[in-house]
Amino acid sequence: MSVYKPKGSPFYHYDFQWRGTRFHGSTKRTDRREAQAVEKAERERLKHTTAPVTSAGMTLDDAAGRYWHEAGQHHANAENTERDLARLIEYFGAAKLLTAITGDDVAKLVAWRRGHKVPHTGRLIAAGTVNCTTVKLLRQLFTRAKEVWGIRFDREPVWRKHVLKEPDERVRELHEDEAERLDAAMRDDYAPLFDFVRATGQRKSECYLLRWAEVDWGTRRISRKGKGGRTITVPITDAIREILWQLRGHHPDRVFTYVAEHTRNGRVKGQRYPITKNGLNTRWRRIRTAAGLTDFRFHDFRHDLATKLLRDTGNLKLVQKVLNHADIKTTVRYAHVLDEDIAAALDRVQKSRKKSRSAKLKVG
Repeated sequence: MSVYKPKGSPFYHYDFQWRGTRFHGSTKRTDRREAQAVEKAERERLKHTTAPVTSAGMTLDDAAGRYWHEAGQHHANAENTERDLARLIEYFGAAKLLTAITGDDVAKLVAWRRGHKVPHTGRLIAAGTVNCTTVKLLRQLFTRAKEVWGIRFDREPVWRKHVLKEPDERVRELHEDEAERLDAAMRDDYAPLFDFVRATGQRKSECYLLRWAEVDWGTRRISRKGKGGRTITVPITDAIREILWQLRGHHPDRVFTYVAEHTRNGRVKGQRYPITKNGLNTRWRRIRTAAGLTDFRFHDFRHDLATKLLRDTGNLKLVQKVLNHADIKTTVRYAHVLDEDIAAALDRVQKSRKKSRSAKLKVG
């Protein structure tokens, strides 16, 4: 027996063959011995299964495990993928056959997910989150099952009928006084990460998960996998170099770390540890409250940079490249900045005409 912990996952996974079929998945255990016990139980279960396991009879649990092993664990934010797969299994049950999932099942899944709330806020999760964690993920499972695993579906759900309409994402800019208040409320060990996101416009996970192996001082570039599996390349400008250079030696693998304030849970007061998603979320809530910002999300740092960059350059393609948007239609949301410039130009033309008309009247 052997279990392993994939990169980016807090849980041990099993991977073995039984009667010519490969079985793999998460044990949902962080302790190796407990994980080995889960693997042993899974082997015992299969020994007492009389019917051969075929692709046509693939359960959601088996499909999710295989999808994770082949694709999910390599996602830029694999931790989220694993959690979303586990949620599907929680809802349908591990033994649910993939081929038995109907459009009615998907509709009820979406309705169930819409009732979930964002932790620590009490707000219902956004339509985009519902789509990504239910319909889109389940569709990815079906697509891989058809195109890679050779599973045939008599009737596949009509996915487009289950996708919720997503409102146009608002664009929030950070004003000068707000930036000053944030700086004043910032904790020193977290400041480099926030300076980095404001300088690059990277997504939250692309910041706190940054590794030294992805930073190439020679070519002055940061290269890593981003959303959708696309390669993200960030130039190391003088400002970014100044942010990162001071962090060398803090940790052998991760770039952004924090200083433990207490000795507990295996951490020692005064020692540095990699910044985690939960830790960053907690710290961000405290910083935002201390700064008196009530309508600014972490993701808005990305909007802030895009807005200021477009205002300065007037170049949508450049902003698209900086934000790593696959489709420029996503970048067009920032075009209101150009509308402001157009309005100002029209005002200047009108004022010029009025001056010209006034001058003619005086001459006459």
